[in-house]
Amino acid sequence: MKSHESGDANYPVSELNQVRRRHDRGFYDHATIHALLDAAMLCHVSYVIDGQPFCTPTFFWREGGRLYWHGSSASRMLRNLAHGEPACLTVTHLDALVLARSGYNHSADYRSVMAFGKARLIEDPQEKARALVMMVDRLFPQRTAGLRPATTQEIKATAVIAMDIERASAKIRARGVVDEDEDYALPIYAERIPVSAVLGQPEPCPRTLEGLERPATLAGYAAGRSLEEALSEAYAGPRSGATTPLASR
Repeated sequence: MKSHESGDANYPVSELNQVRRRHDRGFYDHATIHALLDAAMLCHVSYVIDGQPFCTPTFFWREGGRLYWHGSSASRMLRNLAHGEPACLTVTHLDALVLARSGYNHSADYRSVMAFGKARLIEDPQEKARALVMMVDRLFPQRTAGLRPATTQEIKATAVIAMDIERASAKIRARGVVDEDEDYALPIYAERIPVSAVLGQPEPCPRTLEGLERPATLAGYAAGRSLEEALSEAYAGPRSGATTPLASR
């Protein structure tokens, strides 16, 4: 099955990631999949421990074809995914609620991604240090350079997982109300209700020192702007030059 965007590099399609129902909604090209990943900060990671399925919500970020997420070093998820265990990371954007003229045709407009690979714990100190910087700078470009350095205990207490995307697919519905032809003549109200996450007015910490102003690097996170737009812009923006969160104590 080919990408909907001819000419773009695609993820391989197999039984694992092929969109089985509504093939017309399936996308496998890097451009579509990466854009949907970059417009999100919350994902769900699915995995199996001793035959029991689990699904954990967590923050994540992407670098090329590699996904990263983090958590407590004591996390059951991270301990289980430490040494090349299969995992599935998913992201969903809900765009609209769709109210049709029958219960069967009620639906939602959405964009989603399922990414598959083998998760591994980052143990190399330099690789982990860089990942911990990107954990912040991916969402808030250049912010780490102006923060208090991480302590040795903070670095030790945080684990980072990396997963190279081996297979992935996106599924997109953007059709609005779609009813059976004969149902359009029924005296039943139908509509599409758009859904979006919008940033509110920033609320400075009440203990912020007097005279400190909001950094210009946070201008993209302006009240009234869509979260998706702000995250996508942050991902494409400049990165901190820092490579190591040097321990302060």
